[in-house]
This record gives sequence, structure tokens and C-alpha cells, in this order.
Amino acid sequence: MPDESSPPPPVSDSPKSTGLPSNVAAALACIPLIGGIVFYYLEKNDQFVRFYAMQSIILGGIYLLCWIVYSILFGILSSIPAIGFFFGIILTVTWALIRVAVIVLWIIATVKAFTRVRWDIPYIGPIARKQVGET
Repeated sequence: MPDESSPPPPVSDSPKSTGLPSNVAAALACIPLIGGIVFYYLEKNDQFVRFYAMQSIILGGIYLLCWIVYSILFGILSSIPAIGFFFGIILTVTWALIRVAVIVLWIIATVKAFTRVRWDIPYIGPIARKQVGET
């Protein structure tokens, strides 16, 4: 679970690859998938930015995978005569809930990054920590 009482990361004296302050770069890295990929490869020194970038990459990848699964299932199940309409409604509502959840996680992560709080997205944060080499 997220540790909201963790102190902000120390200000690093190492040079920044992007030239941006850590909190701004981490907030921009929270843009799912694209922002994460850009800042993960641009920022080599700041672990705070790399952590948020990796979370963004993972969240964006999961979102993309859900979209692919939704598209395939919707194409197959909604074309079934008589009950396809109900499958279509169920899938559309489920997809809407997934989209709202991703937007909420994105906003929370962006605000936390901008305020220099290291916040783990549930289930995704520990994976991101392993990928960037943090413990």
C-alpha cells in the first residue's frame, strides 16, 4: 500500500539529464506511456524521475493491453445475435470504469510527483521499483 508519510526525496546534486527540476520532470513523466518512455530514456541520474517514468510506462502498457482485449471481445461478443447487445453494454461499462480508474491514478500520480512525494500506484509501484533498481 502507498506510504503517504514518506519524506520527500533528497534534492540530488547530480546533474539532471533533462535540465528540469525533479518534481516537474516526474510530473511530466506521469503522462501514461509516452511521457514515461521519453523521461525514462532522457533522465539517467534522477531515480525519482525514473521511478515515476517506469510507473507511467507500466500503467500505459496495462491500459493499452486492456484496450486491445476490449476491442477484440467487443468485436466478437457484440456481434452475437440476440445477446450481443447485452455483452456490448457490459463491455462498454467495464471499459468506461477502466478509463476512469486510469485517469484518477494518472492525476493522483502527477500531483504526488509534483509535490515530491514518492507514491506507489497499487500493484504497479513495487514492479516499477524493481525495474529502476530501488529497494
